[in-house]
Amino acid sequence: MMKRQQTTILAGLGRRLAAVGRRGWREEAGAVQMEYVILAVLIAAAGVVAVVVFGRAVVSGLLTAGKGASLEHTQAHDELEMRRADRASDMDKARQYHDSMHE
Repeated sequence: MMKRQQTTILAGLGRRLAAVGRRGWREEAGAVQMEYVILAVLIAAAGVVAVVVFGRAVVSGLLTAGKGASLEHTQAHDELEMRRADRASDMDKARQYHDSMHE
């Protein structure tokens, strides 16, 4: 009888350990999945920041290139010069802001 009780106790303990192991495996798989979600969110955020930062320059470059490829060469040249002046103005503002922050 004693041997049978030990076997039953060991079997119950084995089942409990197996259940804890399976639960731990599921939690680990969930953690890995959460890491992928965080990585996807960070990549999406980087894409949004890139569009915000470079969007204006890319659009203006494409518009100028389109007009330059068509018969509107003088208008494209004028717009290019205007955009260069805007960028120079923006750089001056950024430089002033930088200098004021680091005084």
